[in-house]
Amino acid sequence: MNKHSGIKLLLGVMVLILAIPLAHGQDNSAKFKLKPGAYGKLCLECHPAFQDKLKKSFVHTPLKKGDCTGCHNPHTSSHGKLLEGDTKKICFTCHAGVIPATSVSTHKVVKDGDCMKCHDPHSASNKNNLLKAGNALCLDCHKAMGEELAKIKHKHNPVEKGCLTCHETHASQKGEFLLKNKVNALCIGCHKTDRPVFAKQHMNYPVATSNCTNCHDPHGSNMKGILYNNVHRPVSSRMCNQCHGEASSPNPLKTKREGNELCRGCHNEMFNKTFAKNRVHSPLLSKQGCLSCHNPHAAKEKGLLKEPAIALCGSCHEDTIKRQEKSVTKHEPIMSGNCKACHDPHSSDNVFLAKQASVIDLCASCHDWMKHSTHPIGEKIIDPRNKNLTLNCLSCHRSHGTEFKGLMPNATVSELCTQCHEQLRR
Repeated sequence: MNKHSGIKLLLGVMVLILAIPLAHGQDNSAKFKLKPGAYGKLCLECHPAFQDKLKKSFVHTPLKKGDCTGCHNPHTSSHGKLLEGDTKKICFTCHAGVIPATSVSTHKVVKDGDCMKCHDPHSASNKNNLLKAGNALCLDCHKAMGEELAKIKHKHNPVEKGCLTCHETHASQKGEFLLKNKVNALCIGCHKTDRPVFAKQHMNYPVATSNCTNCHDPHGSNMKGILYNNVHRPVSSRMCNQCHGEASSPNPLKTKREGNELCRGCHNEMFNKTFAKNRVHSPLLSKQGCLSCHNPHAAKEKGLLKEPAIALCGSCHEDTIKRQEKSVTKHEPIMSGNCKACHDPHSSDNVFLAKQASVIDLCASCHDWMKHSTHPIGEKIIDPRNKNLTLNCLSCHRSHGTEFKGLMPNATVSELCTQCHEQLRR
């Protein structure tokens, strides 16, 4: 390269560097050939309401700089509000690091790109352009949590201070449920496990490394010590040695018996009744036994269930729950998570652990079918489609839902009826 070529190259680079601020910095006048001094002011001539937005305590940086074209195209766009990109993605063009690559858990609204459910894209009275301050914003979506917190007697102090005491807003690199750290590491930040009072409260059992949320509700409860509202009797009676060894023994946390045999010591009558049936729910026959569905110490749900019934049953019967979610007509027992309305969760003499042998009698416990139909059904009515079957409610309806109205397996009534009444087919 000769001397003149080097000078030309250097001048070219300098021109490019000088051009960058004009295109992307504080003045897009050259980029859009705006009138002199129009950058950041021209938009306000038609959008005077933004003058008030600029007076708010917290203004989004692009708006503060007058860079409306940072997010909007002034002429045309394939997106609403003349946005430069998809509303689900446009924020990430500047805030790409909101979700770290190593995140353990991510806030759903962030993952879905619904930033405006929490933030105002222009300005707000709250820091970080939040629509509301403190817990009020979180409880807008987590309404059930808000209703529960309003009723409970003993609220966990960090919750009253604010959700962000324990949770991250966008994503967490350390804990599930957006927790700032793993459960125990987070708890011992306030609750010192090496103090004598901690040992006394836990009957001198070495629980410092146990999962605190196995027994305690991290948000609060009606029980002292914020134990979950439903406490196993040995725990509420402070009789840990009913299931475990003595606190002074070499293995104090080891249970006296394994699996179902431990539970059977107190629930013998229930076990005899359960295993006397022809069909037993498979989790009871597993190594975990009762603990497949129940917590041994305390739980938020009645019956010490690990989760609400629909989530618990759905952990194994995922296809059934998904079918109901897609169903046009919702079957109320499933929608409300009341699987026990039709099924026995432990055992039954009937197929699918049904509570009654007759499908008709089971459905009739909620539906008086004679009031809405006179179609013949029962043990004496043979299904024309299959001579081995008799007609019952499930001959025309699907109890867990379909993509058609009335829980029907076909799109129209005529399609369903003509399967049996072929002479009426058109």
